Amino acid sequence: MKDGPDIARIASLIGDPARANMLSALMDGRALTTTELSDIAGVTKSTTSLHLAKLEAGGMVHPQKQGRHRYYALTGAEVASVLEALMGLAQSTGATRARTGPREPALRRARMCYDHLAGEMGVAMLDALVARGTIEIKGPEPVLTQAGKANLSAFGVDIDELSTRRRPLCKLCLDWSVRRPHLAGSVGNALLRRITDLGWAQRMPESRVVTFSPKGEQAFRKVFPAPGR
Repeated sequence: MKDGPDIARIASLIGDPARANMLSALMDGRALTTTELSDIAGVTKSTTSLHLAKLEAGGMVHPQKQGRHRYYALTGAEVASVLEALMGLAQSTGATRARTGPREPALRRARMCYDHLAGEMGVAMLDALVARGTIEIKGPEPVLTQAGKANLSAFGVDIDELSTRRRPLCKLCLDWSVRRPHLAGSVGNALLRRITDLGWAQRMPESRVVTFSPKGEQAFRKVFPAPGR
């Protein structure tokens, strides 16, 4: 018997098409009911309940009870990062769905990856933060610099409060559409919240898509300019 992490078990949980569709639907950080996930997965409610029980036992989702309803959400950003990386692998190896639609360009441009910004805009934001010296990438994980703490505080991000959390301040998440990293962690989450609080962008209902207004994108590009500008 081999020692170490049992990746086959996790892979088998994600590999079922119905469960993969459910997990993908939870990638925007929402909690959904069994009925909603049943519609997404295209299976009966009883079958959905069995799938969710397996995902819960595997540590992929956790239930939240509110009134008479039972909601399910991903257990954390780490699960979302794994799913995002698998989407990138599927894209690069040609394992894509034949049907495309108008939402695909919007998803590639800007979307939710659990609770942080992904897509072209998310990658552009990380590039700008690195170019400005706010974040340094010297090892497997990015580091927030002292100058970066001042920069983010000036932008309205409470770094002191974020530092009290157990969650890492900064993490890299491989973007499936750009195939380069975007910023996750508590700083990635706080920056997205700040962007939406300022009215630059909004999350589309029932979707992972994040849309920027023309003025919002202009403001975003000013704060997070492309390197060399």
